[in-house]
Amino acid sequence: MNESDAPVRKKGSCLVKGLVVLALLVVVIGGVWWWNNRPIKPVVLSEEEKVEVVQKVEAIQTPDPEYQKGASEIVLTERELNGLLNERTTLGDKVRFELVTDAIHARVETDLDPDLPVVGGKRLKAKARFLVTQDEAGPHFVIDDVTVWGISLPNDWLGGLKGRDLIAETVGGQGGGLPGVKSMKVESGRIRIELKE
Repeated sequence: MNESDAPVRKKGSCLVKGLVVLALLVVVIGGVWWWNNRPIKPVVLSEEEKVEVVQKVEAIQTPDPEYQKGASEIVLTERELNGLLNERTTLGDKVRFELVTDAIHARVETDLDPDLPVVGGKRLKAKARFLVTQDEAGPHFVIDDVTVWGISLPNDWLGGLKGRDLIAETVGGQGGGLPGVKSMKVESGRIRIELKE
């Protein structure tokens, strides 16, 4: 093989590949940064959505002279849940719930009081993950993790709340579960609540 048959290296090809990889890294890192720092926008339900959500939440019987048994299941979408939060509280632009399989994620963003020491005037960014499980006693709501500014807080700082069933300890009593609720299932984008008879 003589020198003229050897493959010719393109001097610029390595430089172009390096620039493409660098550009992709910048786009990915920028996308991740934006996703973690995106503002919480309040969910505003349309009039039709409001009527439907109110019917779901209140589960009102029809006022006919003849009794008709009402539905025993309520399904709320992530949009409806955040819309209710915005409609009924002042937290619509500060708190956002995300529904994933067997868990509820909560994002909190708010400005801290300027008079607080060290962190005064800063923007608080916190996330919490709650696991929702189900057994014969009913639904269980367990705090899995809390992060503040991307740092997972130790369980001791949370008063030992991680891993504890918040429903059983607050409203469920010793038997666990949620009064009046037979089951609760969290799926991607929605929560399904089955009421007891």
